Amino acid sequence: MSTAGPHPDPTGATAPVSFRQALRFWFWLGCVSFGGPAAQIALMHEELVVRRRWISEKRYLHALNYCMLLPGPEAQQLATYTGWLMHGTRGGLAAGALFVLPSLVLLVLLSWAYTAWGSHPWGQALLWGLKPAVTALVVHAAYRLGLRTLKARWLWGVAALSLLGMLWGLPFPWIILGAAAAGFYMTRTDGPLSPRPAPSSAQPHGSPQAAPHADPDSRMTWLNDETPQPAHTRFSLPRLLRALGLGLGLWALSLGLLALLLGLGHALTQMGGFFTKAAVLTFGGAYAVLPYVTQAAVDQYGWLTAPQMMDGLALGESTPGPLIMVVAFVGFLGGHSQALLGHPVLGGVVAACVVTWFTFLPSFVFILAGGPLVESTRHMPSLAGPLQGIMAAVIGVIVQLAGVFARQTWLPGGWHMLPDLAAMALTALATWLLIKRQMGVVTVLGVCTALGLMRPFFT
Repeated sequence: MSTAGPHPDPTGATAPVSFRQALRFWFWLGCVSFGGPAAQIALMHEELVVRRRWISEKRYLHALNYCMLLPGPEAQQLATYTGWLMHGTRGGLAAGALFVLPSLVLLVLLSWAYTAWGSHPWGQALLWGLKPAVTALVVHAAYRLGLRTLKARWLWGVAALSLLGMLWGLPFPWIILGAAAAGFYMTRTDGPLSPRPAPSSAQPHGSPQAAPHADPDSRMTWLNDETPQPAHTRFSLPRLLRALGLGLGLWALSLGLLALLLGLGHALTQMGGFFTKAAVLTFGGAYAVLPYVTQAAVDQYGWLTAPQMMDGLALGESTPGPLIMVVAFVGFLGGHSQALLGHPVLGGVVAACVVTWFTFLPSFVFILAGGPLVESTRHMPSLAGPLQGIMAAVIGVIVQLAGVFARQTWLPGGWHMLPDLAAMALTALATWLLIKRQMGVVTVLGVCTALGLMRPFFT
């Protein structure tokens, strides 16, 4: 299937993109977007801005800044925002859904295979190889985010306090709110560490990597800096209220039906409520959400065990789409273990779909309701201070998650048992490959999987 975009016409302007063209692209993107949010955002930039010239550099970065400020999966939200910008509500729904659906189907199949063959010796060997890779990936995420974020002493302090708070058992939302308040105070105009006014050419805050310079050929893009604002992107209070009402209505109707038909204490109702809260309270991407989900799914609800959570993250890393799709694995195992609806596999599939629905519904509401307001503020400064504080706190949260996964990998029998030296060595190798050699995620997973499958020959 060709994914070539439109070519500039003789006058220099890029031809309009049809909805059918966009659908093909979003489906293709959902099938090939491996490597986590940073890689997905870079891929979208390469395809949408550089290669196809569907959207200008400034408009892409403005959308990215907004998505970075939101809770939830920023790459999926960026796809939704771009789809909405190009083709309105139907474009946003199509882009966001197609970014998720391929990984949902794959994860449901992998989750079923995990429950069927995960205890087989070869399955155990494969998972033994993947767990050190998962630990290394979390360490790499903390390292990469730290290089990008920790530019001042107060940010190091916020990260350290966040780590201590997680170890002490403070609720995750309180840590995030405290970090945002600290960021607002430390960078406000008259604050003790307020930065000097940035020149007009400063790079936007909040992007996951250094922003490229503005595109000098912006006029050749379809949606460029000077494109007249389409009607659906103009802010309107009635439109905002309608979008919010529809989103909240769908959420209340779906959760209400689960509670009415199954009861408030049923696992599916609990999943709907919990993953809604996770979707609206967790900032900083998938690695920030995972500690919160792990704590609740393992300790509070007992939907799966900590080692199973690691296995699910490994499977999630090996599939395209947003990494937060690991919640589908959590839902599947929760529904499978409790044989919801009278059958393990049926319960697992339904639970995976329920969890996915409640995880991503808020993201669609944030974009479709807030998009026009964001487009009306394209020339206003971003909320850099709170975002800096939140991102610093997220580093502490991710380091705590790395510690949890390292303990599960290196001390599978508990503190009273000898550590698994081979697993420690494989974790060190995977970390070195990611940080020093800068290998891709899929390559590192493949190396660790191959070494794991060789383990039975040496034991």
